Amino acid sequence: MREIRLQNIKKFFDGEPIIDGLNLTIPSGEFFALLGPSGSGKTTLLRLIAGFETVDEGKIFLGKTDITHMPINERRVNTVFQNYALFPHFNVFDNVAYSQKIKGVKKEIIEQKVIKILKTVHLEKYIYKSIDQLSGGQQQRVALARAIINEPEVLLLDEPLAALDLSLREKMLVELIDLQDELKTTFVYVTHDQTEALTVADRMAIMNSHGEIEQVGTPKDIYEFPASAFVATFVGSTNLLRGMIRITNGRSQIEIEGLGLFDVAIPSDKPWAVDGTQVLMSIRPEKFELSKTELAGFANHVTGTVEAIVYHGRSTQYRILLDNDFILQVFEQNEEHFPQEVIDYDDRVHVYWQKENVVLLEK
Repeated sequence: MREIRLQNIKKFFDGEPIIDGLNLTIPSGEFFALLGPSGSGKTTLLRLIAGFETVDEGKIFLGKTDITHMPINERRVNTVFQNYALFPHFNVFDNVAYSQKIKGVKKEIIEQKVIKILKTVHLEKYIYKSIDQLSGGQQQRVALARAIINEPEVLLLDEPLAALDLSLREKMLVELIDLQDELKTTFVYVTHDQTEALTVADRMAIMNSHGEIEQVGTPKDIYEFPASAFVATFVGSTNLLRGMIRITNGRSQIEIEGLGLFDVAIPSDKPWAVDGTQVLMSIRPEKFELSKTELAGFANHVTGTVEAIVYHGRSTQYRILLDNDFILQVFEQNEEHFPQEVIDYDDRVHVYWQKENVVLLEK
């Protein structure tokens, strides 16, 4: 198994940069997700790795091998497309066996490999079914089987679950995780769906609309410690507030206009966060505690009025209009087995948070 290295990759369409000077290393054996909005260049990047598009500048390495201009069939890279790209006039066996037949592999070896692969993706009972007799999830498994029968070092997945409904998509996400864990093949998964990326990825890269990588890290690191306002708002929901750092007698606080001073923990990797610095900060909606009564144990709290309530099943979202006219988004888990305070429209409420829940993003 070998890592993928992309060095100073540039790709232009009609003279406009889609990807401009991108650098990225994907370790071997990882389930790696590329997450970004439509038009961010993530699918283009996948096609460059596969060889379906040519690199205008830069190099792509698989281990120490430069594959930048290597023919597609020599790259040991396979792709599962969003529309699966199956042969409708072939049955399951023939779809999976196709590449092996083209290579001239002996019939008995092909049969052994196809049966083994179909067992891996739980399709051995459908070996001679026609494609139009299969469900969307089963067709997706056929596409996976057709890709992994070639024993690629890297499997590229371009929004492979986009055509499936929610319940089936959730089931297939678990199956993909199990498959990658069994094969130990490097999976590179392209999606614009943050839930998919957070669910499957060992690590992930967040791409912005300019084809630049904003942050690379584990799903937990990216969610809990976003590196920029773009990452904080694209991955999950957040509240962005502007303020000024005030440090008095060793106590670090942020002054927010119209609200007051609030304690904040300044990490060592933010050396620029000194007294008098204007900063942008992020607080995730679920990090707040909401109550109609005053609670002890919180240094930071504001008051406001409930402007909107949205029930999400597992949680409830509240929009709180603060006294400085700023709106906070607050999520609370719906835990029926614990007595919960009933909060209604127009209620005056207290919103609490711990200083550790504040992430300083940038000046």
